[in-house]
Amino acid sequence: MSGFSRDERRTLFAISGAHFVSHLHILALPPLFPLLRDAMGVSFLELGIALTVFNIVSFFTQAPMGFLVDRWGPHRVLVTGMMLGGFALALAGIFQEYSWLLAASALLGLANSVYHPADYAILGRDVAEDHVGRAFSIHTFAGYLGGAVAPAFMLGTAWVFGLGGALVAAGLLGPLLALPLIRPALSERPAPPRPKAAPGAPSVFSAAVLTLTVFFVLISLSAGGVQSFAVSAWGAFSGLSLASANIALTAWLALSAVGVLAGGFIADRTRRHGLVAAAGFGAAAVLILVAGLVPMGVVPLTVVMAASGFLTGLIMPSRDMLVRAAAPPGQAGAVFGIVTTGFNIGGIAGPLMFGALLDNGQPQAIFVAAAGFMGIAVAMALWQEQKRGRRVLAAAE
Repeated sequence: MSGFSRDERRTLFAISGAHFVSHLHILALPPLFPLLRDAMGVSFLELGIALTVFNIVSFFTQAPMGFLVDRWGPHRVLVTGMMLGGFALALAGIFQEYSWLLAASALLGLANSVYHPADYAILGRDVAEDHVGRAFSIHTFAGYLGGAVAPAFMLGTAWVFGLGGALVAAGLLGPLLALPLIRPALSERPAPPRPKAAPGAPSVFSAAVLTLTVFFVLISLSAGGVQSFAVSAWGAFSGLSLASANIALTAWLALSAVGVLAGGFIADRTRRHGLVAAAGFGAAAVLILVAGLVPMGVVPLTVVMAASGFLTGLIMPSRDMLVRAAAPPGQAGAVFGIVTTGFNIGGIAGPLMFGALLDNGQPQAIFVAAAGFMGIAVAMALWQEQKRGRRVLAAAE
């Protein structure tokens, strides 16, 4: 990682490890649903309720956790969250009862709420301006990687150690990867109480921050529609086999991760992050429409989805730079905590909407809706870029 100092590399390694754990923990339960159903004697609907509990708790606690990050210290909050997430999964693995699973899901949702505000507060503070975009991209890639290995890790450990052993093993990753963060957490001191803001001072609830929150909702809705429902939709309207559809989806996911890494270099070489986000997301939306409206074989579909995934990943570091730029000094944790609640809103509303479209025999509408959300996000990014240009001109005058 050329350009990073030794301390920056150490920080980036530790924070990326935390993000890896967060995404693996988010996807720890779904691969085990058939085993959990048999072990606990519950339905898939009841298991789905556990995921809903996770998202609701995370939604309500993520913004407050951002303020706690700025007040108590990001390392201390992050280590606490990683320990709590590990404890939650271990709890589910030891007791293997539905009531304990719901309790574990609630604790896991609380633990999940610390990652984005703490991670971005640390990276934005401890990494130099000229390569913080790359730092954000590596951090995001680590999260993608955690999600990618989660199914194989959970099923593999379940095969070797049983259902309970798999959950405990996933839980142990939390405290294990928290070890590099313990020393800075112990040396961290709470920030002094923030003085009352002067009239006209930047606010964490500014129009820019609220706009970015909506932007995150749109990203969550569009990505969730593709990731969770594209395979079923392709099978319904074009008769594509399950294996072929999953190949196309895997190409989208894998190239998204590659695009994130490439996007870090772009984010470090421009200040026009809104324009980058708009261009990448706009092109990705067109490709999603092609993939959803034009029947094609597995090879051309995979190529189209790979290109769309790359462009979707490409804009992620610029997205994070937009949030960083909107944060008042010393309040990055609070701002990232607020805007990333958009992920939870999309995660709660999206499945209901997309599932209803499939149930009503409108599989292609999945892709139209996903592209539509992308299009709205493009408009918002261009609006933000226009406002940035006006501020630059006003400052020059």
